[in-house]
Amino acid sequence: MRVSVVRHRDRRRRARWRRVWWGGGEVLVTVGAVLMLLVAHQMWWTNWQARGSAEREVRALERTWRDWEDRGDREDRGDREDGTRADSRGSEGSGDSVGEPSGDGGGEAPQPPPTTPSPSQAYAILGIPRLGLRVPVAEGIGKADVLNKGYVGHYPGTGQPGRAGNFALAGHRNTHGEPFRHLDRLRRGDAITVETADARYTYVVGRTLPRTSARDVGVIRDVPRSAVRPGAGYREPGYYITLTTCTPVYTSRYRLVVWGTLAAMAPRAR
Repeated sequence: MRVSVVRHRDRRRRARWRRVWWGGGEVLVTVGAVLMLLVAHQMWWTNWQARGSAEREVRALERTWRDWEDRGDREDRGDREDGTRADSRGSEGSGDSVGEPSGDGGGEAPQPPPTTPSPSQAYAILGIPRLGLRVPVAEGIGKADVLNKGYVGHYPGTGQPGRAGNFALAGHRNTHGEPFRHLDRLRRGDAITVETADARYTYVVGRTLPRTSARDVGVIRDVPRSAVRPGAGYREPGYYITLTTCTPVYTSRYRLVVWGTLAAMAPRAR
């Protein structure tokens, strides 16, 4: 009967290989855990954080507009009451010079918000009923100061809500709130609302461009028309809204575009 002999050198070699394999396995497990954490951060944490930020900004805008309207109403009532008292007094006024306070100072009159928003300033609320979306609109399309906050960004140089031209917007489709995640679900006739301090504008979806180049600037011009797909878009001046986002999902190679036209405008009560 043969007796196998195991030399010490063979034992040491096998021990080294076991340590190598064990160490490699630990490295792979660690790398996998780190990657899972990064994915969780991008896909869950950034969404949770950005959506919370966007919701707070929507409430802040609504509160600001409501307070402004209330101050305006109080100012209007005060003006009417002052006018009634002045009429009843007839010519018994104080004779004060023009511009001098009358004595019943009611504070400064509420001032309307600026017509031109500052960079990264949230100044409107975009609503898409089909998607259950209600999100702030800020000036600019910078990632750090606008899009990554969960906001929708207004392309600088394009039109403003309710005005002739093209009110063009961009938003994330993945991560950081992903407000335009389901933009591809919009269909012709769907409503898109834009609320500002002055009015509520209702647009109606008219056309969709499922995919175009990320450099297709024609889609956000005053008369939106694709420079890559000439048959897509419009030919006549009008009152347009354009929504753009990345496509396909989880990539940024192409752009998905949705166009709408202004259908109604309702001024805010003063």
